[in-house]
Amino acid sequence: MDTAHEIREFLATRRAKITPQAAGLPAFGGGNRRVPGLRREEVALLAGVSIDYYARLERGQLAGASEEVLDAVCRALQLDEAERAHLHDLAAAQRHRPPRRAARKTKQAVPASLQRVLDSMTGSPAFIRNGRLDILAINPLGRALYAPLFTGSHRPVNIARFQFLDPTSRDFFPDWNASVNTTVSLLRTEAGRAPGDPELTNLIGELVTRNDEFRAAWAKHNVRLHHTGRKPFRHPAIGEITLDFDAMELPAHPGLTLTAYSAELGTLAHDALCLLASWAATDHQHTPKQQDTPS
Repeated sequence: MDTAHEIREFLATRRAKITPQAAGLPAFGGGNRRVPGLRREEVALLAGVSIDYYARLERGQLAGASEEVLDAVCRALQLDEAERAHLHDLAAAQRHRPPRRAARKTKQAVPASLQRVLDSMTGSPAFIRNGRLDILAINPLGRALYAPLFTGSHRPVNIARFQFLDPTSRDFFPDWNASVNTTVSLLRTEAGRAPGDPELTNLIGELVTRNDEFRAAWAKHNVRLHHTGRKPFRHPAIGEITLDFDAMELPAHPGLTLTAYSAELGTLAHDALCLLASWAATDHQHTPKQQDTPS
């Protein structure tokens, strides 16, 4: 990843999203503005730096910028938590320093103790993934929920590769646009944290080359944190199910995230989850278990 290019595009796309009115500035020029959003000089004014200095930053030269200057730019551009972290990660990458989040390993193995934790969560589909969205460990109910992802031979299963390269994914993810935005934003966030990860670079290159939707979404430079929310699925065996999810980073295992799904008792979603568990138990009785070995 060309860090300077990433910085240029990220700052330019964030600047384009903020209008003078939203920034509390007078809209000089009326409808004759030649650029969407704020001009560079307006960002410089809001950040309290010179126009020339901000122009250097937007050309991708963040290595010499202090934390205070970066924070001022974040405030001027009204960046959210994920965007702020991403800008600091890009600056750290240009300085050849570790990102704020702990260093990540290219090859990650899930300890047996974590697999036991997953397996003990009998009422919740749960899995552990890395920042590339490889599913590295999963419990039986999670495997039942994500059954369409496990029909192919590629291991480890990768959520993004399935979503953009497997035609069945459009049916499995019924809220397609929201799902696309989430997946691409998570990969973009990871690219800022781990710009030197060759497997991430290869994955992104493959998806950019082979899928137009991914390429268009990737060009937006959106990032996000993904901690909690609701996610709908259209399962081939039980139909539509919408579940709450909670995603928890594992501090003892940098780069790994545990995601668990749940449903409130007495709801249609909980009934569907019970049906999924019944289907999984029946399917398990008739299908020999295959071991997943990372390729």
